Amino acid sequence: MEEFRLMHCEINGLNYYIEERGSGFPLILLHGFTGDCSTWEPFYQEWSGHSRLIAIDIIGHGKSDSPEQIERYDMLSVTNDIKKILEQQLHIEKADLLGYSMGGRLALSFAILFPQMVRKLILESSSPGLESETERENRRKQDEKLGLFILEQGMEKFVDYWENISLFATQKKLPSPKQERVRKQRLKNSDIGLHNSLTGMGTGAQPSWWQQLHKIEAETLLVTGSLDEKFCLIAKKMMKKIKQCKWLEVDGSGHAIHVENPDKFGTIMKRFLSNSN
Repeated sequence: MEEFRLMHCEINGLNYYIEERGSGFPLILLHGFTGDCSTWEPFYQEWSGHSRLIAIDIIGHGKSDSPEQIERYDMLSVTNDIKKILEQQLHIEKADLLGYSMGGRLALSFAILFPQMVRKLILESSSPGLESETERENRRKQDEKLGLFILEQGMEKFVDYWENISLFATQKKLPSPKQERVRKQRLKNSDIGLHNSLTGMGTGAQPSWWQQLHKIEAETLLVTGSLDEKFCLIAKKMMKKIKQCKWLEVDGSGHAIHVENPDKFGTIMKRFLSNSN
């Protein structure tokens, strides 16, 4: 079995947890809201044969710190943290990035702010944020309300709610053991971490990147599930604004393709990273 490297690194006084495996060109893995590094475990063996895998617990999640200061969760602050992790801790000048949902928004932000550091960009069910200030304000209010729900009702009641939102309806078809694994992982998160993540780097809080998509220099792949109509529409619109961009729609999948159809998702990734797609 190939060596599995675990590390904690301090960036601006904040402790980040990282898992690293494999060799080859670096591939940064960024999970979604309520997730952690374990999101990518099913793919470690397959992908580590062609990439140096670097999975990061995003601030407020998993084994990384969940500071009380809301400004530490700001999207621009977190992208700078990722840049410092790559440059100072891992000595990486350029990498491939894969992000799912919230992690996709983070990966997209990184590719716009530091285009010279990204070779390939894979965005699973992701968006550049909301276009109008009215949309952003409404979303901020929704996220703040949900964040208070986490603090007041506790993690278990929040996860009960979260796993039953329409975005994840298609996951109800998954085998019970797989659903239970996802639930157990979500329950390990910190209530203050998720609250601050929603408030500080939610879709309404982050900058809108719609007018900046032309700045992306990386070869880009958008992946959405055919049953996730909202994000299919977003991907269709994004594809027209990014220079080198392809969009793949996975039949029969919802928002979390890597969970619902891991074999297909793994193959898509492998082909794109090896330029054989």
